[in-house]
Amino acid sequence: MSLHLSSGPDSAQSPSRLSGGPRYTVGMPQSELPPPPRIRAADRDRDAVLGVITDAVSNGRLDPEETAERQDAAIAAKFLDELMPLIEDLPEGHDLYSTLQLQSGIAPSGEISPRAQRGPAPLSPIAPPGSSNPVNSLAVLSGREVDVPAGTAEVTTYALMGGDDIDLCEVMGPGVTLTVTSFAMWAGHTIYVPPGVRIRDETINLLAGNEVKRDARGDGSNGTLVLKGFSLMAGHDVRLAKGYRPKDQRSLH
Repeated sequence: MSLHLSSGPDSAQSPSRLSGGPRYTVGMPQSELPPPPRIRAADRDRDAVLGVITDAVSNGRLDPEETAERQDAAIAAKFLDELMPLIEDLPEGHDLYSTLQLQSGIAPSGEISPRAQRGPAPLSPIAPPGSSNPVNSLAVLSGREVDVPAGTAEVTTYALMGGDDIDLCEVMGPGVTLTVTSFAMWAGHTIYVPPGVRIRDETINLLAGNEVKRDARGDGSNGTLVLKGFSLMAGHDVRLAKGYRPKDQRSLH
């Protein structure tokens, strides 16, 4: 069965209206489907590309002029597909390039994957669970950004009148189970997940509790997050990561 693209006013009931996109109906070939939404780059993506460029310079692959051009382009990049050409020809960036392809929903052949045609693709794990060291964090009257690396199986945090922003987009993926154990007093973390992550709350709370935002409650297709630990007059928020939320997708059109 072929598909037809329609953007008329009668498309208000289509699910794609959540992201401001057009409606798909029967009629035209699938090859005429519109491209998926572009995924915005985060600071850590730009920093990772800059790191690859620095390594390439150290190995003598880039001259000063090329280096400056690529660094300026990386700093100015707003979308992941703008970062990928900057490291495509650098062996030092092979792994990062593959990761950016996954995040962008672009297949290695350069074609758009079927999953990406329905929106931003959840990340697949780029390292086996448990292959990275456990992550530990301490927040006292403060907090920091914690990017949990791929392969991590356990995260342990301690918080007193503070809290971290914990990003799990790189570590989660199909078949991954990540345990976050938090001990918090008058504090709480904000935990960001990609789509499809099932949340299992096994924490013990006194005058406290965790809040899992509705759009962050996945079906387990992109892994399971297990929350453990104890909170006193505290609680953690689990949110869908920026770039995946419907309002972020609307801003791309």
